[in-house]
Amino acid sequence: MSHRVIYIEKSECLRLYLDNLKVVIDEDELLIPVSDIQILVIDNYKATLSIQLMNKLTENNVCVIFCGIDHLPKSYLLPMNGNFAQSGNINKQIAWKDENKRLVHQLIIKAKINNQVEILRKLNKSYNTVIKLKQFIDEVQLADETNREGLAAKMYFKELFGTDFVRMNEDVINAGLNYGYSVIRSLICSIICAKGYLGNFGIFHRGKQNMFNLADDIIEVFRPIIDEYVYLNMKDDIIFKQKHREGLIRLCSDKKIEICNQQHTITNAIYLYIEAILKVLETGDSKSFIFPLPYLYDI
Repeated sequence: MSHRVIYIEKSECLRLYLDNLKVVIDEDELLIPVSDIQILVIDNYKATLSIQLMNKLTENNVCVIFCGIDHLPKSYLLPMNGNFAQSGNINKQIAWKDENKRLVHQLIIKAKINNQVEILRKLNKSYNTVIKLKQFIDEVQLADETNREGLAAKMYFKELFGTDFVRMNEDVINAGLNYGYSVIRSLICSIICAKGYLGNFGIFHRGKQNMFNLADDIIEVFRPIIDEYVYLNMKDDIIFKQKHREGLIRLCSDKKIEICNQQHTITNAIYLYIEAILKVLETGDSKSFIFPLPYLYDI
């Protein structure tokens, strides 16, 4: 299985050479087997890629992220056809029952808030906030009709980053959160395509112009992993640095996460989590649902 995460910042020329990614930096060249690459982040807005390389990357289902001049992810490279069973899977996706989607929505939000609680516990945050979030978990209804997710997020972020923190402001904390979320989101998108499902047909995210609604559903339980990294490594900084970007990227390659009392790479955990969600969507049985916990281990 591909496992390498490649971060490109200095090279302005990327080509395909005998099934290898050829990275040209001034007069130096580096060859990396495409089959070894899991994620390719191109953080040089002047870089050029050959058509042959892009086709080979999509054939190998490499998650490719293109960053803008501000170093934040702007777009992804995804294959047109991801799986031999794509037509059948899309038909299943269209036929998902509303009651099953409402149930999955409830389960995902419960799991997300649970992981937020675990992060606050690990960081020795307010006991009262932890108790309140645990109460919210018990109160989440089908489709989260009473918006316990929003209430929990407001308390959680204030507890984590301070009472003056506002999500989506232009500051280093939000830059780190957005960057980390985008990396995991892009990895989820590539896995969705590989499994033969439509990324824009979501469970509870339904943005008309959003090609990644399903990925935005799935990512929710993984967000606290990024939140913890930003808290531990960036909360006292004022500039979003290269070391921050590289650290967030390495979470996907250098760490394992706990799911079903076992340690798995984040990629494997995503596969297992998606399979669990699909089972609930198809059967309506909540007992099939599993989700990763925000405990990271070195590979």
